[in-house]
Formats: sequence, structure tokens, C-alpha cells
Amino acid sequence: MENLDHLIAITQEALGPDLIHAVVQQDELTIETYAGSIVRVLTILRDHPKCLFRILLDVCGVDYPDNPKRFKVVYHLVSVELNQRIRVKIAIPENMEVPTVTGVFNSANWNERETFDLFGIVFTDHPDLRRILTGYNFQGHPLRKDFPLTGYLEVSYDSEQRKVVETPVNLPQDFRNFDYLSPWEGALRKSQPLPGDEKASV
Repeated sequence: MENLDHLIAITQEALGPDLIHAVVQQDELTIETYAGSIVRVLTILRDHPKCLFRILLDVCGVDYPDNPKRFKVVYHLVSVELNQRIRVKIAIPENMEVPTVTGVFNSANWNERETFDLFGIVFTDHPDLRRILTGYNFQGHPLRKDFPLTGYLEVSYDSEQRKVVETPVNLPQDFRNFDYLSPWEGALRKSQPLPGDEKASV
């Protein structure tokens, strides 16, 4: 804990006004900064002699659809020399673009592509921002909270055609239009049990 307090003081001094706040969570330091400052912040964390966070482990997104700043982009860094980890977060509204950090860490390339594919967050000046997990013609972004859970097409790889193909899915419409309460809501509302729950009381 003493090391983390020391690291907080170092980051506050090094980052100055770019640091919104710093907090220790689960024995790791988490800091929040501005989207426009992310390249500068990661460069300082990499090069500062008392930080030396030279490994970018991951870039990922988080979706909070009810917040004005809907998305958070999270960067996980490691310092082997200091045996420390740090988490850097930025909060952005929907449709706001984030500067790429591929110029600071090469490993950000595929991670930013994955975040773009799954959340629709655009990284400006990225060298090759294309979908990486879904097909190029895929519509939507699967890890957004408002992404539909059922669809009309199934995507698979066809070894004969040597490409990703889409085939219609034959799902019963009763399943697609499922409108019962969720099990959690049903457990809390004894006056309106879920269909089938009456058997449990027999």
C-alpha cells in the first residue's frame, strides 16, 4: 500500500492537469484522464523514470448506456522493473473518437481494432481500423448493451468457399418475441410468478 501511495504521488506530479483522479482498487492504481490527453499520459507513464510502464497488456471498452458519457476505454499497463500495474480510464460520449495509442505501444493495434469491432469506438489515426472478430459486413457492435440477443442471420466460415458466409436462422417467433419476466424479476414478484413456477409450490 505504501508503494501505491508513492505511485499516486508520482503520477499526480508527472501528469499534472491531465489527471482527473487516482484511486486504489484491489491493490492496483486506477487513474482517469481525458480522451484528448491519452497519448501524452501513456507516453509519460512509459518513459518516466519512476513509472516505466513499458508493457500495454490490454485495451478494452465498457458500456454504460444510461450515462451521458456512455463508454469507458480502459488501458492496462505493467512495469516489470517496478513490479507494478496501473489501469488508465477515459470516459467518452457516444460517437466521440479517441486518439490511437499505437504510436506509443504497438500492441494497441489489435486491441483497438477489437474495441472498435465490439463497441463501435473509433480510434483516430489508427493504421488499419477494421473489424477483427466479426465479418466485414456485420451490422452493429455485439458488446453494446443495446445489441439484440437474437437475430435473423448466422455467421460461419465455409471451408469450401474459403470465406465467412451468412445463412438465415430458423428460430420460432415465440422464442424471438419472448416477453416473460426475467427469473430475477419473477423471484421478487410473488403476485406474478413466472409460467411454470406454480409447480414448485405443489
